[in-house]
Formats: sequence, C-alpha cells, structure tokens
Amino acid sequence: MSIHPHEIPGDLVDRPDRNLALELVRVTEAAALAAARMVGRGEKEAADQAAVDAMRLVLDTVRMDGVVVIGEGEKDEAPMLYNGERIGDGSHPHVDIAVDPLEGTTLTAKGMPSALSVIALSEQGSMFDPGPCYYMEKLAGGPDVAHVLDLDRPLGETLRLVAEAKGITLGDVLVVVLDRPRHEEGIREVREAGARVRLITDGDVSAALQAVTTDAPVDLLWGIGGTPEGVISAAAIKCLGGQLVGRRGPRAAEARRAALDAGYDLERQLTVDDLVRSEDCFFSATGVTDGDVLEGVRYQGARGATTESLVMRARSGTVRRVHARHDRAKLRSVAGERLG
Repeated sequence: MSIHPHEIPGDLVDRPDRNLALELVRVTEAAALAAARMVGRGEKEAADQAAVDAMRLVLDTVRMDGVVVIGEGEKDEAPMLYNGERIGDGSHPHVDIAVDPLEGTTLTAKGMPSALSVIALSEQGSMFDPGPCYYMEKLAGGPDVAHVLDLDRPLGETLRLVAEAKGITLGDVLVVVLDRPRHEEGIREVREAGARVRLITDGDVSAALQAVTTDAPVDLLWGIGGTPEGVISAAAIKCLGGQLVGRRGPRAAEARRAALDAGYDLERQLTVDDLVRSEDCFFSATGVTDGDVLEGVRYQGARGATTESLVMRARSGTVRRVHARHDRAKLRSVAGERLG
C-alpha cells in the first residue's frame, strides 16, 4: 500500500533520515579533496579556504534546510559557513549543522598527520550553542570507561579507574593531550600517576575519535580545547558509543563575565547528551592527511585520487568506513578547480 506524502506525520517528515548519511560523506570528501591540494605548502589560510569553498558548494545540493550552529565564526568574520547561515536546498528536514571543513589547518600546511574534514548534523534545536564559551575542559573515552569520567575527581584517580575498567595496568594507559602550556600541570599529574602521554599539536576531534575507538592505541582524551570541537566530537561519540564530559572554561575575564551574563552555568559538567540532545544525529569525517583514525587523500597518477571516510548515525549505531576513488578530471568538469 502506498502512502501519500501528505499523510505522513509532520514530525516524521522533518526527522533527519538515514539517506542523509551518504550525502554528508560527499560533503566531507569534497572538502578533503580540495584541502589535500594544499598539503605541505605552508599556507594554512589558503588550505582552510579551499576546504570551506568545496564544502559549501556541495552542501547547497543536499536535501535539507540547515542552520549552521557551529561554523567558521560570525558573519562579519566568515563569508561562508558562518554561524547562523542557512544551507541546503531548503527542503525538509530542518536541521542543526556543525562543521569544521579543515580540522588541522597547521597540520595540513606542514604536511603533518591527522588533518580531517568533519561535519555533524542533528534535528533542529538539538545542538548546544557555545555562545561566548570558546574553551572547554574535556575528558573522553570509550564505552568501557564512560562511567568513570568525572572532571571533579583528581585526574590521577580517574586514570586508576580507567585502568581498572579496561583490565590493564596503569602504566599501559595512554592519554592524548594537546601540547599547550596550559596543560603542563595536568601532564605532570598523568605521568606522576604512572600513565603515559601522547602530545598532539592540533586535532581535537581526531583525538576524541581515537579515545573512543576500540582498536585505537589511545585510552583517554584530556585537556582544555575548543567548545565547538567539543560539540562536534560529542556528535561522533553519540554515534560510536563512549562518553565525553566537558565543562565550559572561558580563559579571559571578559569572556567569563559574558558567559555568566548569558546565563551559562560554568560549574556544570556537560555530557554527550547535553551537547547533542537528539538520537537523530549524523557525523562524517574524511581524512586529509594520514592519521591513526583515517587514511588521507592519496593521488593516483594525474587523474585519480582516493579518500577514506567515517560516516555514522546515532539512532541505529551504524558506523561505515567508506573508501572511494575519485576521477579528478570529472570533478573539475562538474565543479571547477575547487574540487580537483
């Protein structure tokens, strides 16, 4: 029996469905292919712009009415993919969008590992708005340690609980941390507890993916990073399983006052379900440079290129690893130099 579209309840029509998953892969593939042409050139702004242009171009073709909740910044700072911008072809469903067309601009410019293109999507009104809270302290780990993650507990004690939950020795626990002066005390605490540290220069989302992926060498993500990246990571973790707990931490006094004036509770720990309040959540990432999570763009002669992506859906728990081969000449004929 066929069902007329007008007979479908409105909430179901407006719910993001599984077909969006592969649409999002096209989006991150396009951004990664564009950014990959800038790998090793030392021009991080140009690499980011190439990814933004390509991502925006493909997003215009996706069947949705999306609002950028987390993007490249405010409208006066970003001509495309700015916070509040409407994207998609304007049809149902209505969705929130979080994008990082090139996570790891410096990594790309220097030809270093683990640069990604990422996007997350959930039903409208369900994504956390960082507001003036640019920084967030975070702990993230897989399903086996989700129940022990707590920012109010001393870090060394949490590491002992992580080792116990995983059935490993404390000396085997590996914590990934952004290499920043603000983390010196925490790094010392990790080492004094007997655990190990993997320092990274950039790549908050990539690090979170490592921390929750069962076959990755990393057991835990800790540190103060971007709140926008925390929301994007939460979307991925909602699909993969595991947990991220975060606490907003404006570092400047002015930002702290603005956050308090806006009604943000700076003491409360936020979980994945606070950051993305819907099971109708999707995430896609495509590697730009090789990393622990994804293979980067690889060129095959003058015409070909390959990409590797992860695309995930929270409601079903489906995780797909997509290997694709692209004909660069055909891409250029369709979309110009931006995708070739």
